[in-house]
Amino acid sequence: MAKCPSPWALPAAPALPLPPLLRAFPCLGPPESRGHRGERGCSDRWPGPWWLGFASCESAGIPVLGSTAGRRWLPAWPSAMHTLVFLSTRQVLQCQPAACQALPLLPRELFPLLFKVAFMDKKTVVLRELVHTWPFPLLSFQQLLQECAHCSRALLQERPSTESMQAVILGLTARLHTPETEAGTQPLCRKHALRVLDMTGLLDDGVEQDPGTMSMWDCTAAVARTCIAQQQGGTTEPGLAPVPVEVRVDLRVNRASYAFLREALRSSVGSPLRLCCRDLRAEDLPMRNTVALLQLLDAGCLRRVDLRFNNLGLRGLSVIIPHVARFQHLASLRLHYVHGDSRQPSVDGEDNFRYFLAQMGRFTCLRELSMGSSLLSGRLDQLLSTLQSPLESLELAFCALLPEDLRFLAQSPHAVRLKKLDLSGNDLSGSQLEPFQGLLQAAAATLLHLELTECQLADTQLLATLPVLTRCTSLRYLGLYGNPLSMAGLKELLRDSVVQAELRTVVHPFPVDCYEGLPWPPPASVLLEASINEEKFARVEAELHQLLLASGRAHVLWTTDIYGRLAADYFSL
Repeated sequence: MAKCPSPWALPAAPALPLPPLLRAFPCLGPPESRGHRGERGCSDRWPGPWWLGFASCESAGIPVLGSTAGRRWLPAWPSAMHTLVFLSTRQVLQCQPAACQALPLLPRELFPLLFKVAFMDKKTVVLRELVHTWPFPLLSFQQLLQECAHCSRALLQERPSTESMQAVILGLTARLHTPETEAGTQPLCRKHALRVLDMTGLLDDGVEQDPGTMSMWDCTAAVARTCIAQQQGGTTEPGLAPVPVEVRVDLRVNRASYAFLREALRSSVGSPLRLCCRDLRAEDLPMRNTVALLQLLDAGCLRRVDLRFNNLGLRGLSVIIPHVARFQHLASLRLHYVHGDSRQPSVDGEDNFRYFLAQMGRFTCLRELSMGSSLLSGRLDQLLSTLQSPLESLELAFCALLPEDLRFLAQSPHAVRLKKLDLSGNDLSGSQLEPFQGLLQAAAATLLHLELTECQLADTQLLATLPVLTRCTSLRYLGLYGNPLSMAGLKELLRDSVVQAELRTVVHPFPVDCYEGLPWPPPASVLLEASINEEKFARVEAELHQLLLASGRAHVLWTTDIYGRLAADYFSL
């Protein structure tokens, strides 16, 4: 019986002439080209799978994939360093024409690292050719641009370079314009294997906008142009049609880009370039346009619908929600600032709300629900009771929640599954405090992310909540910005939170001690807009830092920055 090969072992490489590129970099070539005698071969032949290791370094403990001497490892590299494989790959790509010439000769196992280095260093010529000749069925940004064994830099945590993104799209275009039969006739060309280009997961947050980076709005436009151009390019001769490629993207759309994106989605139907939307975010889009886009999206691909600033109201929601409910794999529904008042007494309003609830009951995979500014006072039980499965993320910012809403949530099946909870803008200082504490108690075992911005929590309420808050031992993020807390209250929170070993970020307010002439109790608007005494706050920061150092918690970030990329997305938890 044939032995099953290890998934980590590289296949033996054929003996091929040494390319000119590697003659220029002896340190990258086989041992013989560096003046060492290898295990086999001669100076003008490749000895085999030496690409991902360095045979001459084996005695130093650096692993050599494919070597018969076993795998020995150096101690862990410092996080700021790259492996020799990474540094060698970067050196190879310095001469882009030569690197492109060598690509057909390289083993497939090198392509993922080549892609990351080319994307990082904006080696656009190589990047385009890598996509054009990609030897695997899947090219996924989320897999290739994360931290890896050779490079600790996670490119998905940064806004992508415009040059690199354009190069990827140009490579995709070249791939679509090269029929499979033509590719097979080229010398040293592999059969085109790419079937799915997954460009999802790119960062699109933060206030700073680097002109050299591409936003998700720009990425949407670039992909849409490619779809339209592919369709307008006409049909190819029989037998020369390119193998279809599915492009998975997160799409952003507003009034200005709606017509363009709609045309692109229509163009992708029956086209070799099939556009699949994973997350859709629509801002300030009329109801009829939102419905038209939803009708064009693949029901099997969509994971999230995010509607913002659309002024839908309950009537608009009742029109849109049936089109959203057809996406049976939808995991996240975010309805921001829809300005729908579920308390409106009109018959039409009540009918619309009941219809909306009935449609919400159609979702079978929903795990995240955001209903910011929806005014759900006294109606939260009706909304959550319709859902078929427990939520893991619930955002109810500025929903004017009542004590009975919080009590219901604490006793519901959702509470014990919550990973993320946002109650910002709800007054938790009065009769809501006790049911809120009960909710924290119910969610303590699973809660990772808690947002309580502008909840009117003063020292008294915070100190009363600390015993149950510190039971949330898995908590990673705590947002308290815009609450009237003093320096004494913050210090008490810092001391008590030592037991929360997973806590990494606390977004705290400017202490009330740092304001001059502050009315009491201070409205949230005053805390957000009034000027602070910079000298006092500098002393506060220094004292908090010293307390963190003294408690061995210097790795925990305490900040007043509410605009940084600190709040985690549900899918990243």
